[in-house]
Amino acid sequence: MPNQVTSLWTQFNGWMPVILGYVGQFVLALIVLMVGWTIINMVTRAMGRMMAASHIEPTLRGFLLSVVGLLLKALLLISVASMVGIATTSFVAVLGAAGLAVGMALQGSLANFAGGVLILLFRPFEVGDAITAGGSSGTVVSIEMFRTVLRDASNKFIYVPNGTLSNNIVVNSSQAESVVATVGLLIDYGDDLDKARSLLLSLLQGDELVLTTPAPSVSFLPQAANIAVSLCFCCAPGNTTALTAKYAEAAIKSLSREGYRLGISARAGA
Repeated sequence: MPNQVTSLWTQFNGWMPVILGYVGQFVLALIVLMVGWTIINMVTRAMGRMMAASHIEPTLRGFLLSVVGLLLKALLLISVASMVGIATTSFVAVLGAAGLAVGMALQGSLANFAGGVLILLFRPFEVGDAITAGGSSGTVVSIEMFRTVLRDASNKFIYVPNGTLSNNIVVNSSQAESVVATVGLLIDYGDDLDKARSLLLSLLQGDELVLTTPAPSVSFLPQAANIAVSLCFCCAPGNTTALTAKYAEAAIKSLSREGYRLGISARAGA
């Protein structure tokens, strides 16, 4: 019996350094995990405050913070696992292969997501802006993570992938302080040009929605059978359509009363 106790004590003494080594590694790994987890939470909160101060879209802000937090915590867990002797090489390789496969399968969706991130970060347009891009024109109704919703002049909704918007030219008519609206008419060669200019400019007088700088103008362009007349004036982007329609009708009535034989076209441009 004494010999058995002595043998067990000897074995225990032999195992003690190994046990203490594993306990030390485990305690150190636990400390690293707790400290690292706290630091990651502090970093994500600081990033959240910075993004809020930069007026980044709340939806994008929450998503980016979640992604960054999960990525940092995954790296922390892998580091802690390697500290206690768990082999992580195969695990990292499997995660990398799975990420590559998912990325290739969702290539189009990821391109649209990346486009949405760029749009929300750099803000080439915002909700309510009138834009033209990718062959589509309309007013921006909403900017989602994968697509942007437009409403066109006929009140139809257009869903444009964000990848298309981020990789094409976008014309934003709402960012300019003013745009040029043009009313176009056709008159005969025998008509009085000076009188036509005076009549058309008089229509704009007193309208607070028509900007005086630069001043409205009337130009004439000879054509084969008639003369093209353009009444140009500046206004706020949101008033372009209404004012163009208003003064196209007013120009027709005014010149018709004076005996002008007219053709009519109306257009607006920035």
